[in-house]
Amino acid sequence: LSHSDYQQAGRDKTLLRCIARSIANGQSIRGIRRTFGVSLYAIYKILKNLKYAHCPKQKHYDTLEVDEFWTFVGSKKRKVWLIYAYHRETGEIVAYAWGKRNTHTAQKLRNRLKSLGISYGAIATDNWNSFKKAFKDDVHFQGKWATKGIEGNNCRLRHLCRRFFRKSCCFSKKLFYHFKAFISVLYFINHKSFLLPAYLL
Repeated sequence: LSHSDYQQAGRDKTLLRCIARSIANGQSIRGIRRTFGVSLYAIYKILKNLKYAHCPKQKHYDTLEVDEFWTFVGSKKRKVWLIYAYHRETGEIVAYAWGKRNTHTAQKLRNRLKSLGISYGAIATDNWNSFKKAFKDDVHFQGKWATKGIEGNNCRLRHLCRRFFRKSCCFSKKLFYHFKAFISVLYFINHKSFLLPAYLL
Protein backbone atom coordinates (compact mmCIF):
# COMPACT_ATOMS: atom_id res chain seq x y z
CA LEU A 1 0.00 0.00 0.00
CA SER A 2 1.10 3.58 -0.65
CA HIS A 3 1.62 6.19 2.04
CA SER A 4 -1.64 7.91 1.04
CA ASP A 5 -3.51 4.59 1.39
CA TYR A 6 -2.23 4.24 4.95
CA GLN A 7 -3.21 7.83 5.72
CA GLN A 8 -6.73 7.35 4.37
CA ALA A 9 -7.22 4.10 6.32
CA GLY A 10 -5.97 5.82 9.48
CA ARG A 11 -8.81 8.38 9.23
CA ASP A 12 -11.60 5.85 8.68
CA LYS A 13 -13.32 5.62 12.09
CA THR A 14 -15.40 2.58 11.14
CA LEU A 15 -12.23 0.75 10.17
CA LEU A 16 -10.45 1.87 13.34
CA ARG A 17 -13.34 0.56 15.47
CA CYS A 18 -12.92 -2.83 13.76
CA ILE A 19 -9.23 -2.70 14.69
CA ALA A 20 -10.13 -2.08 18.36
CA ARG A 21 -12.36 -5.16 18.21
CA SER A 22 -9.52 -7.17 16.66
CA ILE A 23 -7.26 -6.19 19.57
CA ALA A 24 -9.85 -7.51 22.04
CA ASN A 25 -10.04 -10.72 20.00
CA GLY A 26 -6.31 -11.23 20.33
CA GLN A 27 -5.07 -10.60 16.80
CA SER A 28 -1.42 -9.59 16.63
CA ILE A 29 -0.43 -6.00 15.79
CA ARG A 30 1.23 -6.96 12.53
CA GLY A 31 -1.62 -9.29 11.69
CA ILE A 32 -4.02 -6.35 12.09
CA ARG A 33 -1.80 -4.25 9.85
CA ARG A 34 -1.87 -6.90 7.12
CA THR A 35 -5.63 -7.41 7.45
CA PHE A 36 -6.78 -3.80 7.46
CA GLY A 37 -3.97 -2.03 5.62
CA VAL A 38 -3.32 0.59 8.30
CA SER A 39 -0.06 1.87 9.73
CA LEU A 40 1.45 0.51 12.93
CA TYR A 41 1.17 4.06 14.31
CA ALA A 42 -2.64 4.01 13.94
CA ILE A 43 -2.87 0.64 15.74
CA TYR A 44 -0.57 1.65 18.58
CA LYS A 45 -2.51 4.90 18.94
CA ILE A 46 -5.68 2.89 19.62
CA LEU A 47 -3.89 0.73 22.19
CA LYS A 48 -2.26 3.73 23.85
CA ASN A 49 -5.57 5.53 24.28
CA LEU A 50 -7.57 2.63 25.75
CA LYS A 51 -8.72 3.61 29.23
CA TYR A 52 -10.82 1.58 31.63
CA ALA A 53 -11.51 2.37 35.28
CA HIS A 54 -12.18 -1.21 36.39
CA CYS A 55 -15.15 -1.46 38.73
CA PRO A 56 -16.61 -4.80 39.91
CA LYS A 57 -20.30 -5.36 39.26
CA GLN A 58 -21.10 -6.49 42.82
CA LYS A 59 -20.04 -5.47 46.30
CA HIS A 60 -20.25 -8.99 47.71
CA TYR A 61 -19.41 -12.39 46.25
CA ASP A 62 -20.09 -15.71 47.94
CA THR A 63 -16.85 -17.27 46.66
CA LEU A 64 -14.00 -15.86 44.60
CA GLU A 65 -11.53 -18.15 42.86
CA VAL A 66 -7.94 -16.89 42.66
CA ASP A 67 -5.13 -18.17 40.45
CA GLU A 68 -1.80 -17.11 38.98
CA PHE A 69 -1.30 -16.82 35.22
CA TRP A 70 2.03 -16.28 33.48
CA THR A 71 2.77 -14.22 30.40
CA PHE A 72 6.03 -12.93 28.97
CA VAL A 73 7.12 -9.48 27.78
CA GLY A 74 10.13 -8.55 25.68
CA SER A 75 11.48 -12.11 25.61
CA LYS A 76 10.38 -15.54 26.75
CA LYS A 77 12.86 -15.29 29.63
CA ARG A 78 10.98 -12.36 31.16
CA LYS A 79 7.82 -13.69 32.76
CA VAL A 80 5.20 -11.27 34.02
CA TRP A 81 2.60 -12.81 36.31
CA LEU A 82 -1.07 -11.96 36.58
CA ILE A 83 -2.84 -12.96 39.79
CA TYR A 84 -6.57 -12.37 39.65
CA ALA A 85 -9.90 -13.05 41.33
CA TYR A 86 -12.69 -14.66 39.32
CA HIS A 87 -16.38 -15.21 40.03
CA ARG A 88 -17.44 -18.51 38.51
CA GLU A 89 -21.19 -17.88 38.54
CA THR A 90 -21.03 -14.70 36.47
CA GLY A 91 -17.75 -15.22 34.61
CA GLU A 92 -16.46 -11.85 35.89
CA ILE A 93 -12.83 -10.97 36.53
CA VAL A 94 -13.33 -9.07 39.79
CA ALA A 95 -9.81 -7.77 40.50
CA TYR A 96 -6.24 -8.38 39.41
CA ALA A 97 -2.60 -7.61 40.20
CA TRP A 98 0.51 -7.79 38.02
CA GLY A 99 3.94 -8.67 39.37
CA LYS A 100 6.21 -11.54 40.22
CA ARG A 101 5.03 -14.96 41.29
CA ASN A 102 5.38 -14.35 45.00
CA THR A 103 3.47 -13.60 48.18
CA HIS A 104 3.81 -9.85 47.62
CA THR A 105 1.73 -9.99 44.40
CA ALA A 106 -0.85 -12.29 46.02
CA GLN A 107 -1.13 -9.84 48.91
CA LYS A 108 -1.42 -6.98 46.43
CA LEU A 109 -4.50 -8.69 44.97
CA ARG A 110 -6.08 -9.03 48.42
CA ASN A 111 -5.37 -5.37 49.13
CA ARG A 112 -6.90 -4.48 45.78
CA LEU A 113 -10.12 -6.32 46.67
CA LYS A 114 -10.30 -4.41 49.95
CA SER A 115 -9.61 -1.05 48.30
CA LEU A 116 -12.47 -1.71 45.86
CA GLY A 117 -14.80 -2.30 48.80
CA ILE A 118 -15.34 -5.95 47.86
CA SER A 119 -16.43 -8.47 50.48
CA TYR A 120 -16.58 -12.23 49.97
CA GLY A 121 -17.66 -15.31 51.85
CA ALA A 122 -14.63 -17.40 50.88
CA ILE A 123 -11.53 -17.52 48.71
CA ALA A 124 -10.75 -20.64 46.63
CA THR A 125 -7.21 -21.28 45.38
CA ASP A 126 -4.82 -24.09 44.54
CA ASN A 127 -2.23 -25.28 47.07
CA TRP A 128 0.41 -22.63 46.39
CA ASN A 129 1.78 -21.53 49.76
CA SER A 130 1.74 -17.82 48.89
CA PHE A 131 -2.05 -17.94 48.64
CA LYS A 132 -2.19 -19.51 52.07
CA LYS A 133 -0.14 -16.62 53.47
CA ALA A 134 -1.96 -13.84 51.64
CA PHE A 135 -5.46 -15.05 52.53
CA LYS A 136 -4.71 -16.39 56.02
CA ASP A 137 -7.43 -14.19 57.58
CA ASP A 138 -10.15 -15.37 55.18
CA VAL A 139 -12.26 -18.49 54.84
CA HIS A 140 -9.98 -20.28 52.42
CA PHE A 141 -10.57 -23.43 50.35
CA GLN A 142 -7.42 -24.91 48.79
CA GLY A 143 -7.15 -27.58 46.12
CA LYS A 144 -7.57 -28.05 42.39
CA TRP A 145 -11.18 -29.06 42.98
CA ALA A 146 -11.88 -25.49 44.12
CA THR A 147 -10.45 -23.71 41.06
CA LYS A 148 -12.08 -25.44 38.10
CA GLY A 149 -13.85 -22.25 37.07
CA ILE A 150 -10.79 -20.02 36.97
CA GLU A 151 -8.68 -22.72 35.30
CA GLY A 152 -11.23 -22.74 32.50
CA ASN A 153 -11.06 -18.95 32.33
CA ASN A 154 -7.26 -19.16 32.00
CA CYS A 155 -7.82 -21.15 28.82
CA ARG A 156 -10.29 -18.53 27.61
CA LEU A 157 -7.73 -15.75 28.21
CA ARG A 158 -5.10 -17.61 26.20
CA HIS A 159 -7.55 -18.23 23.36
CA LEU A 160 -8.72 -14.61 23.31
CA CYS A 161 -5.29 -12.99 23.26
CA ARG A 162 -2.28 -14.21 21.30
CA ARG A 163 0.00 -12.33 23.71
CA PHE A 164 -0.96 -14.84 26.40
CA PHE A 165 -0.25 -18.04 24.43
CA ARG A 166 2.13 -20.45 26.16
CA LYS A 167 3.98 -21.30 22.94
CA SER A 168 3.93 -18.41 20.52
CA CYS A 169 6.13 -16.05 18.53
CA CYS A 170 3.55 -13.34 19.24
CA PHE A 171 4.22 -11.55 22.51
CA SER A 172 4.34 -8.01 23.86
CA LYS A 173 7.56 -6.09 23.40
CA LYS A 174 6.67 -3.44 25.97
CA LEU A 175 4.95 -3.76 29.33
CA PHE A 176 2.79 -0.68 28.68
CA TYR A 177 1.13 -2.21 25.61
CA HIS A 178 0.91 -5.59 27.35
CA PHE A 179 -1.26 -4.04 30.06
CA LYS A 180 -3.33 -2.12 27.49
CA ALA A 181 -4.06 -5.31 25.53
CA PHE A 182 -5.11 -7.00 28.77
CA ILE A 183 -7.65 -4.32 29.71
CA SER A 184 -9.15 -4.66 26.23
CA VAL A 185 -9.69 -8.38 26.81
CA LEU A 186 -10.81 -7.79 30.42
CA TYR A 187 -13.47 -5.34 29.27
CA PHE A 188 -14.72 -7.79 26.65
CA ILE A 189 -14.98 -10.63 29.20
CA ASN A 190 -16.75 -8.54 31.84
CA HIS A 191 -19.06 -6.47 29.62
CA LYS A 192 -19.47 -8.57 26.46
CA SER A 193 -18.66 -5.49 24.38
CA PHE A 194 -15.56 -3.79 23.02
CA LEU A 195 -13.49 -1.07 24.66
CA LEU A 196 -12.89 1.92 22.38
CA PRO A 197 -10.68 4.98 22.86
CA ALA A 198 -12.57 8.25 23.40
CA TYR A 199 -11.78 9.59 19.92
CA LEU A 200 -13.62 6.64 18.31
CA LEU A 201 -16.82 6.87 20.35
